[in-house]
Amino acid sequence: MRSVDEQLKRVLEIAARPAPVRVALSDAHGLRSAEEVVAARALPGFDQAAIDGYAVRSVDVVGGSAAEPVELPVVGEIPAGSRQPLRLQPGQAVQVAAGAPLPTLADAVLPRAHTDGGSARLKVTRGVPSAGFVRRIGEDLQPGDVAVRRDAVIGAAQVALLAAAGRDKVLVHPRPRVAVVSMGDELVDVSRPAAAGHVPDVASYALTAAAREAGAEIARPPRLVRCDARELRSAVEDTLPFSEIIVVCGAAGGNAGAEAKAAFAGLGEIDTTRVAMAPGSSQAFGRLGRDAVPTFLFPSGPATALVLFEVLVRPLIRLGLGITDPYRRTVSARLTSPVTSPEGRRSFVRGRLLREVESGEYLVQPLATGGVHLLATLAEANALVTVPEATTEVGMDERVEVALLSSRR
Repeated sequence: MRSVDEQLKRVLEIAARPAPVRVALSDAHGLRSAEEVVAARALPGFDQAAIDGYAVRSVDVVGGSAAEPVELPVVGEIPAGSRQPLRLQPGQAVQVAAGAPLPTLADAVLPRAHTDGGSARLKVTRGVPSAGFVRRIGEDLQPGDVAVRRDAVIGAAQVALLAAAGRDKVLVHPRPRVAVVSMGDELVDVSRPAAAGHVPDVASYALTAAAREAGAEIARPPRLVRCDARELRSAVEDTLPFSEIIVVCGAAGGNAGAEAKAAFAGLGEIDTTRVAMAPGSSQAFGRLGRDAVPTFLFPSGPATALVLFEVLVRPLIRLGLGITDPYRRTVSARLTSPVTSPEGRRSFVRGRLLREVESGEYLVQPLATGGVHLLATLAEANALVTVPEATTEVGMDERVEVALLSSRR
């Protein structure tokens, strides 16, 4: 039996990023930049008003107050988007809209609240310093500045910078494509009523959602096949050219395992060595097809398949996205009730992570008391408790390592 660490090492050794692709800016959010984007122009591209108000020379409004306002003639108006040059003379004001270019000689924008709002003559009741309420040319980016660094995650701010720099496309590392196949004579699609002896195909929906949550793209709609070697091989061969990762649920152990072994003969190598973990010791992993696509064979139970996906597949996806630390954040927490674990296996126990308000200490409540096959407690879990291979029981109030799952809201 292989250890979890050995199996994970075998999986992650073959992690590779898909080749970079150039995508529209609207599709780049959440991906990592595969290039260093350098600004070709200044941002802003000209001195502009930061607010609606009056463009002035700051020296002309010094000393203005409610008791002794400074008076200036208003000699024009500049709307946002104006390309008409305007020159301000000493002792004058020009109405400007937010985003409008400043007239020559103006060095500040006077807020309307500092004036009487006049349109022909303006009474200034409070001055403004030089550069007040002005967006200076190049204060955000100068030509040659790095707007987005290579391998930076493109979030909303990065999208804004790229758009401001005039980029409508960017080179990115694409999401790894994951294909999911469910195998079993007992399975029916969830859209069909399940007769006696039939089971809804929950696993393909669950694993597809987990892949998306990890940051992957779904290569093809999930396939549902019978426990038949030829049908399974056909389904996998159809997905190989479009996938970086394949997960086959219901193909580990027993008759299904034998059919899977026959299905993949000559297509690649699949190692069926059991792994010392609970749940999910019965599993397989290998590489199939001309491109040696990483392929996982999991048991049919969706709850177990989701735990296996979390431990083995999610880190592979995260590495493919260019994330150097692909693992969940872990914390040390105190158990609120005891847990047991099979001897010689690393257990992954679903739990609810809590935190004491006064001490800030983490507590974790185990949720697996009804069985590892139950989906309801997995849906309630926000953490996985790790119980080491050499430990068969951890008592209440003892400390354990806990991996934080996605937050439940």
